[in-house]
Amino acid sequence: METDWERLRPLLTEAIGTTVYLVLITFVVGGLIGLVLGTALYTTRRGGLLANAPLHWLLNVLVNVVRPIPFIILLAALGPVTLQVVGTTIGTDAAAFVMIVAASFGIARIVEQNLVTVDPGVIEAARAVGAGPLRIILTLLIPEALGPLVLGYTFVVIAIVDMSAMAGTVGGGGLGDFALVQGYQRFDWEVTLVATLLIIAGVQGIQFFGNWLARRVLRR
Repeated sequence: METDWERLRPLLTEAIGTTVYLVLITFVVGGLIGLVLGTALYTTRRGGLLANAPLHWLLNVLVNVVRPIPFIILLAALGPVTLQVVGTTIGTDAAAFVMIVAASFGIARIVEQNLVTVDPGVIEAARAVGAGPLRIILTLLIPEALGPLVLGYTFVVIAIVDMSAMAGTVGGGGLGDFALVQGYQRFDWEVTLVATLLIIAGVQGIQFFGNWLARRVLRR
């Protein structure tokens, strides 16, 4: 069977745009939420800048519960919440909401793990000269861990691309949906191959940029 690219080209362009939208909004919103959650996890632990055992326990439990759930199951499990927040459980916005939730808790753990690598002596020195917690977090803690954080966020972006490929299960569109509906279900392997190669190219580009940026940061 010959692939009708005249018909498929507009659908492919739309799928690429949807994937880019899903990845960007998830990375920006989930990245910010995850940064806040991860920083809170680190600073509220025993001996931390904002030590608070009950809050740390609660955050730790939330991350441990949500983070391991496979994305496809999380889509179904968060259905009632998605309906309340977005107004629907299908479509691009519904998929984006669940992706943001998944990314936020995944990033939170990565942020916490990278902040732990910061030399405690540097933080203690800052506290000794009277620097407040917020100033230490913004001007010392995060900048000191910036290189590893860039690599961690790069890993997360690639995971977000993987999640976007499953957005089609709830009508979210994107390259994954295009490969499934226009390729796999129609036994058109050329379409499936093109969509797969585009996803691979995108992931390689993200990884290359993340590695380059991390090297630039670490050289400072």
